[in-house]
Amino acid sequence: MRAINLSNVQWRKSSYSNSDGGACLEVADDLAVVPVRDSKDSARGPLVFGVSAWREFVGGLRGVGQ
Repeated sequence: MRAINLSNVQWRKSSYSNSDGGACLEVADDLAVVPVRDSKDSARGPLVFGVSAWREFVGGLRGVGQ
């Protein structure tokens, strides 16, 4: 597997993260993959998903709790 250089990506906090600093999920957009990390522990590194897998995951969450 090839390493992905994420040192220059722009991370954005999820709109579902709370404002008091807890439960903060960050994603980086406009890449061939979707890296996701915990903003409280960014040194741990991100999980990296394929774009279609991420879309399916997010789409599945939209139906949860309805």
